[in-house]
Amino acid sequence: MLLSCKNIEKSFQGIPILKNISFKIEKGEKIAIIGVNGAGKSTLLKILTKELDHDAGILSYSPSISIGYLSQHQDLSQHKTIYEALLDEFKDVIAMEQQLHVLEERMSHDDDHESLYKQYDFLLHAYQDKDGYGYERKIRSVLIGLGFPKEQFQQSIETLSGGEKTRVALAKLLLNMPDILLLDEPTNHLDVMAIQWLENYLRNYPKAIIMISHDRYFIDQIASSILEIEHGVSYQYVGSYHQYAIEKKKRRDIELKHYLDQQKQIKKIQESIDTLKSFNREKSIRRAESKEKQLQKIDVLEKPLDLPGTLRLPFHIQKETGHDVLTVKNVAKSFDHPLFSHCSFEVHKHDRVALIGPNGIGKTTLLKILMHLLPLDSGSIRYGSNVEIGYYDQEQRSLSLHKTIFQEISDTYPRMTNTEIRQTLALFLFKEEDVFKEISVLSGGERSRVVLAKLLLSSANFLILDEPTNHLDIYSKEVLEEALRSFPGTILFISHDRYFINTVATKIVELGATSTHVYLGNYDHYLEKRNVDPSIQDDDKNMDYETRKKEKARLRKKENEIKKWEEKISELETYIQQQKSRLLEEDILQDYVQYNDLNQHIEKLEEELNQYLETWEQLNESLENDV
Repeated sequence: MLLSCKNIEKSFQGIPILKNISFKIEKGEKIAIIGVNGAGKSTLLKILTKELDHDAGILSYSPSISIGYLSQHQDLSQHKTIYEALLDEFKDVIAMEQQLHVLEERMSHDDDHESLYKQYDFLLHAYQDKDGYGYERKIRSVLIGLGFPKEQFQQSIETLSGGEKTRVALAKLLLNMPDILLLDEPTNHLDVMAIQWLENYLRNYPKAIIMISHDRYFIDQIASSILEIEHGVSYQYVGSYHQYAIEKKKRRDIELKHYLDQQKQIKKIQESIDTLKSFNREKSIRRAESKEKQLQKIDVLEKPLDLPGTLRLPFHIQKETGHDVLTVKNVAKSFDHPLFSHCSFEVHKHDRVALIGPNGIGKTTLLKILMHLLPLDSGSIRYGSNVEIGYYDQEQRSLSLHKTIFQEISDTYPRMTNTEIRQTLALFLFKEEDVFKEISVLSGGERSRVVLAKLLLSSANFLILDEPTNHLDIYSKEVLEEALRSFPGTILFISHDRYFINTVATKIVELGATSTHVYLGNYDHYLEKRNVDPSIQDDDKNMDYETRKKEKARLRKKENEIKKWEEKISELETYIQQQKSRLLEEDILQDYVQYNDLNQHIEKLEEELNQYLETWEQLNESLENDV
């Protein structure tokens, strides 16, 4: 055991952030901390590093362990180059190296060879134990892995961007190899290639890791357990993020049952109190007071958060597009240097296309060209019939900072009633007085949710999204994924979130400097096909139009069938819940025959539901195999 937290608590200005955090970590274990924005994840890391004091609880460490911390804000020596900053992590090795040179020089002149040889031999073994011959190779490997080209090694840190400084700080930590590596959003500012390199490095890291990340794909690749912070309390799950999601649903169902049971109990006691008070007699009032004391002693449970699958964003479209939504042919763009050329791909009705490529290749520029915000240098862009575009700009320029959230929606959609606006904003987690916050004071994640709310109301049939998951916590991402998967139109989007791409995309467009490669399927299919043959071209371009059309129609038919079964399942689940509620009605509870008949009816309904679910699963598997 390297570190143990027991009942850790922390408040700010009397507001509790962490109420009961308990977990431990052992050598080689890798824990991912997750939770909604504001749950206290970064606060917990600062407590573990002793940057913040905790108010209560026990925090204990094994003797002499080293802890390395990557925060979201870095403080590096500005006067050094990138390479010099990393050399600092090998000061003891470099000192040994210099001492070895001194001894070599002395041995070439002094007569006391035996004493010098002993010193030299001892120091050489220590130098080799610390891999002294390999430290420069390690520095180069880590820098290149994190996306720094060799020509940038000698660049001064003071000239770097914030993201580049964070990458230098991460490189220093990885080379330092502490017993516990604390990482706060380590994939920020990394492109896909650098993230994949970091995944491989951390997977093989021999010591312990505690990390905060919103990148679920990254978590899946590395974490051996998940620590979720919810309402200030920690819950630990063994396994990957995917396994956590399954277990979380089971736990949430149990918690919801306990919460609802307790609410019924509270309601019953309160009704009894009200009835006793209405009698207005001394004896009944004393009994009411006794029950009030009983009510006060109840430790009221918090209602569990809705899971993403239970909250649906109703995207609608007004018009249907034709089959061909967008055709991009041989598009090129340069600024002071060439970005990309020979960019060609097609987007068809109901496609959900992910545009990927290394940082700086021009993905956002291409979207701006498609939106006619920038001119193209050469090539052509053609939209199909009835295409109405909804554009999500990652810079959020469509927002008026001086307006409140409510005003932003009401001014954009003046025909909406106050109730309709509030209902829409509630779907994006803006409730009660939150809707009157000024946009200028919102966090990045809150602003993202406002832009997405406006997009939801636009009724566009073709969504063009530039990094829609930036600033969103995991919960908000999963709500958005659910919405986009059921969106009845067409989508083209940029995202660095591979889990999001995997869940949403049906086609991948990989943008390169001089070519564009297109892959059918999600991110996993892309990786699989790319590893088999990196030069593979668009599978559906190799088919003639009629074959493609028939294939699309067949897949669309299956998707529609799956949606119908999902609706049936939802309706049956609602009906079963209604029948279960009837079991608690007084007249049925007192009638054994009615109660027994209703129970048998519910059992038959649940058997029918299981058959529905089996059919739905078979259809899903069939569709996945086809794609």
